[in-house]
Amino acid sequence: MPQTPVFAVVGHPNKGKSSIVATLSQNDAIAIALEPGTTRKRQDYPLSVDGHVVYTLVDTPGFQRPRRVLEWLEAHSVSASDRADTVSAFVNQFSDDPRFKDECQLLAPLAEGAGIIYVVDGSIPYSPQHEAEMTILRWTGQPSLALINSIGPEDFSDTWERALGQFFQVVRRFDAVRAPFDQHLSLLKTFGQLEPAWEEPLSEATRYLSEQRIQRRRETASLIADTLERMMSFREKRTLTLQQTAEISDQTLAEQLRDQWYKNQRKKEEHLRIAIERLYQHNRIQRQEAELAWHSEHDLFSERSRSAWGVDRRYLATAGFGAGAVSGAGIDAVTLGHSLGTGALIGGLVGAAGSYFYGDRLTLPVLNTGILKDGLRTATFGPVQDSQFGYVVLGRAINHWWHVSQRNHAGRDLLDLAPADDHWLEYLDRSHRRDIHRMLDRCRKKRSIDDQTRQDFVAAIGAAMDAFDQWRLNQT
Repeated sequence: MPQTPVFAVVGHPNKGKSSIVATLSQNDAIAIALEPGTTRKRQDYPLSVDGHVVYTLVDTPGFQRPRRVLEWLEAHSVSASDRADTVSAFVNQFSDDPRFKDECQLLAPLAEGAGIIYVVDGSIPYSPQHEAEMTILRWTGQPSLALINSIGPEDFSDTWERALGQFFQVVRRFDAVRAPFDQHLSLLKTFGQLEPAWEEPLSEATRYLSEQRIQRRRETASLIADTLERMMSFREKRTLTLQQTAEISDQTLAEQLRDQWYKNQRKKEEHLRIAIERLYQHNRIQRQEAELAWHSEHDLFSERSRSAWGVDRRYLATAGFGAGAVSGAGIDAVTLGHSLGTGALIGGLVGAAGSYFYGDRLTLPVLNTGILKDGLRTATFGPVQDSQFGYVVLGRAINHWWHVSQRNHAGRDLLDLAPADDHWLEYLDRSHRRDIHRMLDRCRKKRSIDDQTRQDFVAAIGAAMDAFDQWRLNQT
């Protein structure tokens, strides 16, 4: 069985090493700080897919006294043939010496056979002082790759590239915070070219990661579909005694049930967001209280949310016609075709008329009270009365998913979920529009939903995610 590749991420302090490790190991728990010296000892971060470790990254402290180390190495090496052994001898001799603690921590994994990922900040000018570090790393004789990770606004990457090319087998520019997923895979393939023994395991790693990304997308569509079904059909219910009925007005009862209905709906949406973030191994996104406070005007039930994520009358009319026509087709089936298709036509017109009527506003539930029976009376609030609410939830959910799926694990900024300024669902084909609209209607009317309709709904949401991707591509 091929050996799992191990890479030590090394370099000068505070040049983005931990950011590289966080992104390539999909681990947002790794501490990333602006001040130097945050990483004081080596730390292994294996990347697992379905319980299988595909590679391990080792985060290390930065070089502190590279010239002193190089002087010692040069003084104890006889020829080029013993340089790797001389580096190992240095680690063994000074592992408990506080003067060279950081150097021993970063050189130890290389002495054990790890590959080198040397990280520099391309936004600061190249300096010959780095050459002592690079010379020491070359002495280890391990497969090596240098990454130019620009942290600041300036760009000196060209100079860095020329200098690094003299010390390392491969040089790449890689933004740990913003690099798209395709660049992650490209980097892994490059690693595989550095050492023949790594080619097969890293080829497997890229395949695992590609399949994992597809699977995460499918699971996200299912999560959104399940949440939409529950939110569209949700009803807040309370049973009151005769005395309680006498003590509370219908208006107060409606307000209490409405507030509880809002609270539970928001909770369902929040659970969906957390589930998607966990699916993508983002466990520390700064979004919740601070973000909700910032986006208070974009609350789930606000008119602005409806305006941003809802659909217009024309869209509802066409989607409603398609969904209604499918229902009407049932009439044709029952009459064994004797209706000559008029069932589909009537169903389509009814669906379109209903959708058009509700298209320009978000119609919320009203209070419903039952008759007094056995001294008890039931009051309900919900489900939501029109499908527009479902489009608001759908748009917000897919917008959140898109940002999470594109976010690297080195990212530490607040997740910005600003609403769209034009409608992305225009990129969705008619067939999937119909499937979504039909499901939203069935949910709010609390009609039975068979497995095929549910599967069609999940597939339609997957297509909507593709449409959002396309819409975002056209925004840039």
